[in-house]
Amino acid sequence: MRVIADTNRCLGAGQCVLADPERFDQAEDGIVVVLRAEAADLAEQEELRETVSHCPSRALSLAD
Repeated sequence: MRVIADTNRCLGAGQCVLADPERFDQAEDGIVVVLRAEAADLAEQEELRETVSHCPSRALSLAD
């Protein structure tokens, strides 16, 4: 599983960074930057699903 960020939809709320700072960061303009897209094990995948669900602009999505 991997996360995909739509930077055109990102509002810069930073919820992803607060939830998982090892996986997400923000550029100077506040737009999401994915540091680590892949989630290999089940625990990481569940954490990633939770983080994606908190994105207020729905800029994050998951792919297999």
